[in-house]
Amino acid sequence: MSGVIQGFGVIAAIVLVGYVLGRTGALGSAGREALTKLSFYVGTPALLLKMLSESDVTVLFSIPLLVTALSTFAAAGLFVLVGVLRRWNVRRTTIGALCSSYVNAGNLGIPIAVYVLGDATLVAPVMLFQLLVMTPIGLTVIDYAQSGEHGSVWTRVLAPFRNPIVICSLIGVGLSLGGWRIPEPVLEPLTLLGHLSVPTVLLAFGISLHGSALPAGGAERGPVLLSVGLKSVVHPVIAWAIGAGLFGLEGASLFAAVVISALPAAQNLFVYASRYDVGVRLARESILLSTILSVPVLFTVTALLG
Repeated sequence: MSGVIQGFGVIAAIVLVGYVLGRTGALGSAGREALTKLSFYVGTPALLLKMLSESDVTVLFSIPLLVTALSTFAAAGLFVLVGVLRRWNVRRTTIGALCSSYVNAGNLGIPIAVYVLGDATLVAPVMLFQLLVMTPIGLTVIDYAQSGEHGSVWTRVLAPFRNPIVICSLIGVGLSLGGWRIPEPVLEPLTLLGHLSVPTVLLAFGISLHGSALPAGGAERGPVLLSVGLKSVVHPVIAWAIGAGLFGLEGASLFAAVVISALPAAQNLFVYASRYDVGVRLARESILLSTILSVPVLFTVTALLG
């Protein structure tokens, strides 16, 4: 399980640096906002454009990924159902649904895939699915709900296409499908800018922890506990049930599907919440708690199925 330890160690170290920055005020009162905007407008779009342009999008068509997709929609759908019944805000409910289903396939998924599953390529289809399907759906709903409060129908239709993450994802997919390569003079700076994505997210997350209330307290207790429970327990259980019961997966294939579903909520969800100024505490606490809980969950999954 060295992959689990290594993955969590890297994340914890950078988040700790962010916490120190927040505690000392080294970046000023606007430090967290500047970092989240840097990731949202520069680092993440550059990273997605490069990754998707170099990826084989045909890997999306496979049984294991179908298991992941169905379990992801099921976990997100359960949060949405509760949100509708409780009449929560649409944008806040969308953030909660993403936190209940969107896994940390990058900076945690890759090392865990290498050391636990023995194959780093197993997380690639999941990353593509989340980038091409989950992210555009989630951000489009938030954009529509936001623009619908004070915009025309035309404004709502165009809202997603003003989003740099959606734009760069679409360009990346177009390049991949067309078999075109990004020229080296463009690829080099794009790669450097893409390297900003993960560290800026983790630093901003660490800064946000300074001075914050204890997790799962106050008015957000219900949504936070719901999203964490869905992400940490329900999501991997659904993946196991669909994989074994519906598609007859077993052995390494079933193990990989459940392990990937048991990964915690991704840190970039905090960037989305911060950028739109909705569900920030919900995202932060859901990510933190699901990350902590994923350690015993992953050990349990490995003991049962590994």
